[in-house]
Order: sequence, then C-alpha cells, then structure tokens
Amino acid sequence: MDYLPQLLTLSGIVLLACASPGPDFVAVTSQALGGRCSGVFTGLGITCAVAVWASLAVFGFGLLVQQFFWLYEGIRLAGAAYLVYLGARMLMAALRGGADTQDIAQAPRVGDGQAWRRGFIVGITNPKTATFFATLFVTLLPVGAPAWVYAAVVAVVVCVTGTWLCLLAAFFSVGAVRRAYARIRRPADALMGAALVALGARMAASR
Repeated sequence: MDYLPQLLTLSGIVLLACASPGPDFVAVTSQALGGRCSGVFTGLGITCAVAVWASLAVFGFGLLVQQFFWLYEGIRLAGAAYLVYLGARMLMAALRGGADTQDIAQAPRVGDGQAWRRGFIVGITNPKTATFFATLFVTLLPVGAPAWVYAAVVAVVVCVTGTWLCLLAAFFSVGAVRRAYARIRRPADALMGAALVALGARMAASR
C-alpha cells in the first residue's frame, strides 16, 4: 500500500499547525531576538517535546490523555502556569529596563542549555499537542499500518516542526530585525510578555 499521500497530507497539516501563532511561536521569536542560538535551541527544545508527544501518540497515549481528565488537566495547568511565569518575567524586565539596547541586540539572553529547557517545557506541558497528534494519526493512518509507517510519521513531524522553528529563529535573529527590536525593546518585550501571559491564561481557562 502506498502511504505517500498520507505522509504528504500529514506534512501539510503539521506545517499549518506550526505556522499558527501560539506559545511555540512566541517562545522562539522572543528568544531569537536576543540571539540566533537562543532562538534555535528554544526551537530544538520544542521539537524534542513534539517528538515525545508524537511518539506517545503512535502508541495511543494521546487518546489516554483525552480519557483521563485529571492527567490532561494536570499537564494543561502546569503548562499554563509556566507560560504565565515566562510572560511575567518578560513584563517585569520590560518595566525595569535599564539595559543598553545595543548590548541586548548583540548577545543571547540565556545559555543554549537553558533555552533548550525552556522550549522543551513549553512543548511538553501542552497536552493539546498529544490529543492533536492522536486524532490526526487515527484519522490519517489506516489500522494495521506497518511499523515503518509510524516511524516515518514521527520523523515527518519532527522534521517539519524543527525546520519551521529554526527558520523562524533565523529570521528573527537577522541583524536588521534585531536592530529594529533594539529600538523598541521595552514595548516589544512587554507585548511578548503580555502575549505569553494571555496564552497561559487562555490555556488555563480552556477545556
């Protein structure tokens, strides 16, 4: 059986999901404005979390998350709290100010390891990712597909997500973009911080 049409459809759906504004987008762009490495490692952290959720979805864990209310709620609330925490830190930093904008535009805000951890936590504490993949796989993949198809599905998800987030980080770390950001650093940080807080609040309120 030819599974190429399903894999191509999956690639398109995952790309559209990546391109839609959300916690992943804000997390990567906010770090990339401080330095390309920070943005890329944040994107890689998110990609690793997506790989975990996609792999678990292959084994039906995504459907399990949907069925166990307490598990879904626990992951969702932890993710919401972390987004609010990150957003609040950005808001407080924007209100304090005091740093030289040129220095900020030329140096990464956090180390590579910390950027990766931030991205991974943002990705792994979003249970909607698990349910999204579980529903998508059940819809697109026929029952009894060979093991290599499921491995290919996870590989496609990881490649599409990682490529998109790294390109996003590369764009927002371009010198012209960062210089423009340096001129409006405080309102930009405040806006991104507010966006993260709003996304966290939305995740906490959603069911």
